[in-house]
Amino acid sequence: MFVAVMGTFAANAQEASEKTLALSLEEAEQFAVDHNRTLANAAIDVQKAQANKWKAIASMLPQVKGTVDYSNYFGYRMSIGGMDIAMPPYANLGVTSSVAFNGVMAVSVGMAKISRKMADISLKKSERDIRDQVKELYFSALVTESSLALLKENLKSMNKLYEVTQNSVNVGVAEQTSADQLKVQAASMEATINSTERALEMVYNMMRLQLTLDEDVKIVLTQTVNDLLDLEYIDSLMSETLELDRNYDYQLLKNSTELARKQVTASSLSNTPTLSVFHQYTYKHYFSNEMTMNMTPPNMMGVSLSIPIFTSLANTASHKDAKLAYDKQLNTLMDTELALKVQHSQMVFNLKSAVEKYHTQRQGFEVAQRVFDNVTKKYEHGIASSLDVTNAGTNLINAQASYVQSVLEIVDDAISLSEILNK
Repeated sequence: MFVAVMGTFAANAQEASEKTLALSLEEAEQFAVDHNRTLANAAIDVQKAQANKWKAIASMLPQVKGTVDYSNYFGYRMSIGGMDIAMPPYANLGVTSSVAFNGVMAVSVGMAKISRKMADISLKKSERDIRDQVKELYFSALVTESSLALLKENLKSMNKLYEVTQNSVNVGVAEQTSADQLKVQAASMEATINSTERALEMVYNMMRLQLTLDEDVKIVLTQTVNDLLDLEYIDSLMSETLELDRNYDYQLLKNSTELARKQVTASSLSNTPTLSVFHQYTYKHYFSNEMTMNMTPPNMMGVSLSIPIFTSLANTASHKDAKLAYDKQLNTLMDTELALKVQHSQMVFNLKSAVEKYHTQRQGFEVAQRVFDNVTKKYEHGIASSLDVTNAGTNLINAQASYVQSVLEIVDDAISLSEILNK
């Protein structure tokens, strides 16, 4: 019985360990990249674009096809000028090779290459976006956990004060209103803790979604905010110069503009001739020794030149449409260049403000914590009132919330700036 119980306990312990995933920030990002289905779809798009590129190239290469056919006239004989000609059953084996070329096909290859490049850029952008989303969630979880731990410690202190005060009320040396004020403050802290716990679980659920994990998998974060919040790197990030060609969104738009230009070229070549060359080899086998007439040549070659003469101005309209689309794309590209430069300046400004706010809120939180601890000690010695403790506790909760918000702001602004710089 003891062995069976221990075996069951070991199995349950192993199952529990399998449902716990301990991750550093880098490991969490890589796990998301390896398992995220959105990124997998982006990788599939790259493969599709590569296939389309080779499809365009293959359209200009020689095409070879074979044919086999069998015919039977069921003994029919043909009479020509008094000559009786047999029509025995026969089979044909044919091999045809052909190649065709025009200007549009050549441009299509270039367009396919651009599409392949854009798919690759989209894949890189998707990977970066996933890493950034995981980073935001990782920081959010760390800050929320830290906040939750501090709130629980302060709640212990508040509950201890309430118990001491209530005991004093019971022996008649303190007023009930003092105990009631502390009880209300403790209840307020407990409500804040419950709300924070729910917010933390929501963050972890969002992280599970990014990592494609089941809802019962427990995620353990192995790093702290102090490990990851690199203010020196943030300072260096703000001094970086914006290089538009490094920005993924700009790269995509630039390639899209080039694709529109290629479309203009393709539409202008729609009136050019199409040159086709083919060679056909045919082997004919009769299933009879009777004399017959074989009029099928074993080899045949042909060249054709197809020249569009009149298309009811359809090609002209297509060319005009492509030209207008290209002009529109150029305008969008120039507007995007300006917008990215303005965004970069604003992001640097926002990040500087976030850093300054972070330092201020951190100092304010540390001061609020010291004040709360000091007032608590004074209250224990009868120097401070319960109202002082209540006010100090309220100020501490507010200062802590402001500090948490400042950390998240500096992380979000740093990620936004790194995205536009592609650093």
